[in-house]
Amino acid sequence: MAAAEDFQQPDTVSLLREQGFTRLRPAQMAASLPVPAAALAEFAESWNRLETDRFMADGGRYRRRRHTSFNALPGRPALRNLHRPHFQATVHNSLNGGLDRWFAPVEDAIAHGPALEALLAFGTGVVNDLRPATPWFIEMHQFRIEAAAGFPGYPTPEGVHHDGVDFVMIAMIARTNLAGGETVITNDAGDELARFTLDGLLDTAFVDDARVMHGVSPVKPADATRPSCRDVLVLTWKGL
Repeated sequence: MAAAEDFQQPDTVSLLREQGFTRLRPAQMAASLPVPAAALAEFAESWNRLETDRFMADGGRYRRRRHTSFNALPGRPALRNLHRPHFQATVHNSLNGGLDRWFAPVEDAIAHGPALEALLAFGTGVVNDLRPATPWFIEMHQFRIEAAAGFPGYPTPEGVHHDGVDFVMIAMIARTNLAGGETVITNDAGDELARFTLDGLLDTAFVDDARVMHGVSPVKPADATRPSCRDVLVLTWKGL
C-alpha cells in the first residue's frame, strides 16, 4: 500500500490551514492520484450495488449507502477494521444521530482496491501535515441519493452541520440527470463562506470539521421522465 506522504497536496494543506476548507477539481485530483482509469471506473461502478439506508428518521427511502472504517497509525498505511456501526451524537446529527447504525459493508474488492488506497493515502497525507503524529480513525461512506419527479432527495437531511470529526473529504463520483445538489460551507454563525456544485469524477471538497460547517441542497431530476441520482464518497478522519 502506498504511503501517505506519496500523495501529499501542498496547496490543499495551505488552504485548509488558512480558511478551513478547499475544493479540488477533477484535474487536480487526477494529478494527485496516479490510479489507472480502469480502476477508477471499477470504483465508480460499485455505487450501483449500494443498499437502502433504513435508518432515516424522516421515513425516506431515497438514500443508499455502504460503510467501513480504518485505523492509521503515524507513518503507517491505513488498515481496515472489522465491520462496525456508524455512530453520531445528536448534537451533530439531529435527524439520525444518537444510535448505532449498521450499514452494509463496503465490498472487499473496493475497500482494498487501488482507487480507495490512493484516496486514503492522499487524504491521510493532508491531515498528517496538519496534525503530525496523530493516530486516525477513518470512516468511509458510499452514498447514493435518488430523486424522482415530485420526490426530491436530500443529501444532508440534517441541514448544514458539523460531522463531529476532525476532517471531512467529500468526492463526487457521478451526477446522473440531476438538478440541485449545491455544496455550501458556512461558519458557526451561519455566514456563507463558499457555495459550489461538485460535478465530475472526484471533484472534491475537503473541510476542517471543527472550523466550518457543510451541507448540500436537495436534488431533483433534470428530466422528470428519467432516473436521477447523486453518488458521492465521504471520508472522515478523527484523531484517536
